[in-house]
Amino acid sequence: MAIKTIEEFRVEATTEVEAAKPMYGQSSSKGRYELSEADYDVRIEDLAQYKLDQQDNGYKRARQEAYLSLADQLDLQYWDGVNGTTLWAEHIEKVKTDNPKPA
Repeated sequence: MAIKTIEEFRVEATTEVEAAKPMYGQSSSKGRYELSEADYDVRIEDLAQYKLDQQDNGYKRARQEAYLSLADQLDLQYWDGVNGTTLWAEHIEKVKTDNPKPA
């Protein structure tokens, strides 16, 4: 996957927010009204920043969720030493392979 710039994410976010504009209006007893352009600009920037963060750091969160607890990893290391196996290294390799760092 190619690394995108914040500008590219802003273009994507603009398209998504523009497509969803009717959904962002708030209901009142007098009907629906649109958000201000400044509000839309904030939504676009927030979405672009979120996408950039996901690109740059999403793999870290995914790895944290996939790794076994430290206690379980230490147990794997102990039993690998006792049994001559490589279960701990295989677990770490699988997590890293399944959740690669962006290049």
